[in-house]
Amino acid sequence: MFRGNAPARIDEKGRLKVPTAFRTLLESKYGRELFLTSLTGEYVRIYPMPVWIEKEQKLSEVPSTNPAKLRFLDRVNYFGQVSELDSQGRVLIPVRLREAATMSGDVDVLGLYNYLDVWNHDRLLTKMQREPYTDDDARALSEFGI
Repeated sequence: MFRGNAPARIDEKGRLKVPTAFRTLLESKYGRELFLTSLTGEYVRIYPMPVWIEKEQKLSEVPSTNPAKLRFLDRVNYFGQVSELDSQGRVLIPVRLREAATMSGDVDVLGLYNYLDVWNHDRLLTKMQREPYTDDDARALSEFGI
C-alpha cells in the first residue's frame, strides 16, 4: 500500500524520479508499466498498470451511453498515456499533462493506497488551504469508524 508524502523534483526533460519508498513497492508488487492521467489537469495520477486494468474492467460493466462514464473517459484519455519506469526509476510525464498540472521543479508525491498523485508543491498547499479538513469531514468519516 502506498502511503505518505515524498517530496521530489521534475527534471528539465519532464521526468519524475519516483521516490525510493514508492518505487520499491511499485516494482515489486505491480511491475514497471504505468498509466499516467488526471481528471482535472491539476495533478498527475500514476496508476500501476494492473490497478488501471482493474478500473477499466469495472468501467466496461457500465453502459457505454452512461454520461458519467463518458465524461470520465474523456478526461482520463485526454490527459492519459501509457508509460514505464526507466532503469533509474524515472517516468516521463506527458507534455499536455505536465503543462496543465504545472509539473516543474518541486513536487509532492502522495501515496493513495494503490496509486500515486503528484502535485506541484505550491498548488497542493493552495488546494489544502482552499479546502480545509472540517468538523463535517470528521463526522462523515466517523460513520465509517475512522
